[in-house]
Amino acid sequence: MAEQIVSPGVFTRENDQSFITQQPVEVGAAIVGPTVLGPVEIPTIVTSYSEYQNRFGSTFVSGGQVYSHLTAVSAYNYFQNGGNTLLVTRVVTGSFTSAESRIDGDSSTSLILKTISEGTIMNSGGGVEGNDGDLPNGTDSNVRWEVSFSDTGSGTFNLLIRQGNDLTNDKSVLETYAGVSLDPFQDNYVAKVIGDSSQQLLSDSDGNKYLQVTGSYPNKSNYVYVSEVLQPTPNFFNNTGSAASVAYEESIPVVASGSFLQGLGELTGSEQALFNEKIDTNTQGLRAEDYSDAFSLLTNNDEYQYNVITAPGLFHGIAAHTGVLNTLIANTQNRGDAIAVVDLTKYGSTITSTTNQTSGINSSYAASYWPWCQIINPNTGKTNWVPASTLIPGVYAFNDNASEPWFAPAGINRGGLSQVIRPERKLQRSQRDTLYESNVNPIANFPATGTVVFGQKTLQKKASALDRVNVRRLLIALKSYIGQVANNLVFEQNTAATRNNFLAQVNPYMESVQQRQGVYAFKVVMDASNNTPDVIDRNQMVGQIFLQPTRTAEFIILDFNVLPTGAEFPA
Repeated sequence: MAEQIVSPGVFTRENDQSFITQQPVEVGAAIVGPTVLGPVEIPTIVTSYSEYQNRFGSTFVSGGQVYSHLTAVSAYNYFQNGGNTLLVTRVVTGSFTSAESRIDGDSSTSLILKTISEGTIMNSGGGVEGNDGDLPNGTDSNVRWEVSFSDTGSGTFNLLIRQGNDLTNDKSVLETYAGVSLDPFQDNYVAKVIGDSSQQLLSDSDGNKYLQVTGSYPNKSNYVYVSEVLQPTPNFFNNTGSAASVAYEESIPVVASGSFLQGLGELTGSEQALFNEKIDTNTQGLRAEDYSDAFSLLTNNDEYQYNVITAPGLFHGIAAHTGVLNTLIANTQNRGDAIAVVDLTKYGSTITSTTNQTSGINSSYAASYWPWCQIINPNTGKTNWVPASTLIPGVYAFNDNASEPWFAPAGINRGGLSQVIRPERKLQRSQRDTLYESNVNPIANFPATGTVVFGQKTLQKKASALDRVNVRRLLIALKSYIGQVANNLVFEQNTAATRNNFLAQVNPYMESVQQRQGVYAFKVVMDASNNTPDVIDRNQMVGQIFLQPTRTAEFIILDFNVLPTGAEFPA
């Protein structure tokens, strides 16, 4: 009820306009594909290429040759161009499991460790140690363990995680856990210090994919987790300060070292299958359906946040790949907060076959680039032809660092591909026109500037502001930030004060976007005009954001007017 002023006096009111504008949550790219190491179908964030290598590896050996997946090439280019966070989801063919090892005490096995990465590549043992302590199958991709110190009096021990191919006198210690115990009531409990969590991809009765987490403590190790403590020592000390029982003392792991075994899952593929010549029959050793679960899992935009997603190695023009890529595009559109960069055709395709593929796609949440490009693989040193989706996340990252997401990630200033040796085709202007008319963004090569992304259309057929990548990415950025603000208002009172809270945060942000050339003009409405009593009674709060997105100058027309001598120039 409004305050009634009847008699004279001083009336005080409060108008809180001190709301601090929150900063947008930083999101980056998502890549789905095969990797050498890592958990299978568990989306994992990495913040540098070195962290990517530690978690997912970069090269593997097959037939005496060193190979690298497109996923690793894409991750390298993304971080080299200024990317900050990368969400990596490893996909495989067949069954993959962790390798495990049992650590013994005096009387029996005390605990079981398992590797976070899955596959036979994690099996470091399988035979007799060499004279120098080298493991039969130890490599720089897998690990081994060592109990370097054990004290039955205090019930503690030191556990080292070492690189799989190190030697007794030349140890490569990856992680050290000093003074851990088997006592679950202590802060130094080994499962608590290292972590004991694992995740499994499951499907409910409706077909929805989700991750089921088991374990009590989050994983702090990058390499292993405690699968089970078989001989716990609860309340290790008795009233006199010594071990409560002899059994407790015998449970403490003895000084020893060991390897990991029983990991399942083989990496497959060859250089031809990995990159181009056999990509239609063997995409990096995988099948298109191997990507389906990962795409389904990534529809959860509360759990997984990213603004661009790619799956290098899948091609819309290959019949076996079309369905899963259409699913990726549909899922991305349903999320509404990212853009999918998809490849249309395999290496060696024609312009006509490439443009024909766009007839089956109509979405402003997808974009495509062509042709393939030749690069020096940063992991193997070989030259490889790679599809454009391997490189475009890096272009977006550079664009966002050099300017803003709503600037066009194209052109000489922000669309350069300095890592490219040459594109598969040096496109003439008429060929670039053909591609652009079909919403395929050309990758051009100019003598003075090198290889450049020279287009920024989405795959939306209808002409509108959203048929451009910069406008779609503007809307993604705005919806991300404004959505974060609105999340804080859910279940708050639907009053003018709450609505003013929203406006006090959104208007300054939109003004900053306008100042940074994202929009020509805007207006934010959240008041009684769109929050009528009927709307409020339905427990709804309505806000409207009107905006005029900034357009890019893609076609610059220069008129050279030749005038006769003595003619006056126009004012």
